[in-house]
Amino acid sequence: MRIALVVPGGVDRSGEHRVIPSVLWLVERLARRHDVQVIVPLQEPRPGSWELLGTTVHNVGLRWWRLGSVRTLRRLHRTRPFDVFHAIWARGAGEVAVWGARICDRPSVVHVMGGELVWLPEVGFGTRRPWQRMMVRHVLRRSDRVTAASGPMLELIRRQGVEPVRVPLGVDITRWTPEPPRPRPTDRPARLVHVGSLTPVKDQPTLLRAVALLAREGVSVHADLVGVDAWKGTVQRLAQQLGIADRITFHGFLTQRRTIPVVRAADLMVVTSRHEAGPVALLEAAAVGVPTVGAPVGHLCDWAPEAAVTVPVGNAEALACEIGRLLDNDARRLAIARRAQEISLAEDADWTCARFEVLYQEMVPGA
Repeated sequence: MRIALVVPGGVDRSGEHRVIPSVLWLVERLARRHDVQVIVPLQEPRPGSWELLGTTVHNVGLRWWRLGSVRTLRRLHRTRPFDVFHAIWARGAGEVAVWGARICDRPSVVHVMGGELVWLPEVGFGTRRPWQRMMVRHVLRRSDRVTAASGPMLELIRRQGVEPVRVPLGVDITRWTPEPPRPRPTDRPARLVHVGSLTPVKDQPTLLRAVALLAREGVSVHADLVGVDAWKGTVQRLAQQLGIADRITFHGFLTQRRTIPVVRAADLMVVTSRHEAGPVALLEAAAVGVPTVGAPVGHLCDWAPEAAVTVPVGNAEALACEIGRLLDNDARRLAIARRAQEISLAEDADWTCARFEVLYQEMVPGA
C-alpha cells in the first residue's frame, strides 16, 4: 500500500531533535510493510527531502505551504498513485490531506492530536478564530475516518457531528523497555517527573505549588521537569519564589535516550495540563512501571481510578494531597502502576500501526 502521511513537523532528519517520537514510531512501523511518503510543510525553512526510518520526507518549506503541500501530493500521486492520505493533526495537516485526497480521488484519515477543538483563553491555547474552527469542522466532516487517542477527545469530535475511532498513539516498547513496577525506596526523596514543554497549557506552576505544600508538611520530595522552556524562565522564577529551587531539577530538552532513565527512576509521573489528547508521556511512564497522578485530561480520564489518579485542574492542594497519599501507600501506588502498565503494553506502537492498517483496508479493500 502507498500512504501519504501529512504531519505538521516532528520528522527532523536527525531523528532525535525537533521530533515527535509517537509520530516517528508510527512512521517506522508503517514503512516496514508499505511505501510511506511523509509530507511536512516547514520542518526546515527551505524545500528539500531526506530519508528517515525507511520513508522519504518531503519538506515543502514555502510561504504558501498549504498550496505547496497539495501540489507536492499531486505530483507524487502522478508518479505513483497513493492508496490513502493520512493526516496527523486536523488543522493544517488535515486540510492538506483532505484537499489532496479529494483532488486525487482517494480516501483520507485525520487523527486529532491536540487543541484543534478547544480554545482556552486563560492560557492562549487551542483554536481561537471562528474561521479556523470552521475549517477544522470542514476537515473532520470531509475525512473518511477521524481518529483520536482518548475518550475526552472522542467526545469533542462527536460534538462536531462526526463519529470517531479510538486509536491511542502507543509507545515503542523496544525503547521504553518494560520493567515490573518496583517498591519505592525509602532511603532517598520521593521522585516526581513531569515531561512536557514549559508552557501555560502544561501548567507546571500547579506542580511547583504542590511540591511547596508537601515540603511544608515535611515530605521529602524532588521533581524532575523535562522539556523545552517556552515560557522564558517563568517556572524557574516561581521555584525560587516558593523556596523550592533545590527540590526541582529543570533538565530542559532531552532526547528520548536521555529522557527514559529520568522517567524510569521516578516514583510518580505528574500531569498538570489543562488540556491533553493523550498524553504520550503517561503511556511511556506506564510502560516502565511508573504510575501517573494529575488533571482529568486525556488518558487520565479513561484510566482513573484503577490505572491513574485524577485531581481538579489547577488545584495544587488536591494534587499535593493525592501525591502524599500515594507515597504513603505503596501497595496502592504499585497496584495502579501494574494496571497502567497492562493497558500501555496492550496498546503499544505495534498495536497502533495495526489499528491504522485495519482502517486503511476498510477504506481501500484489497490494496
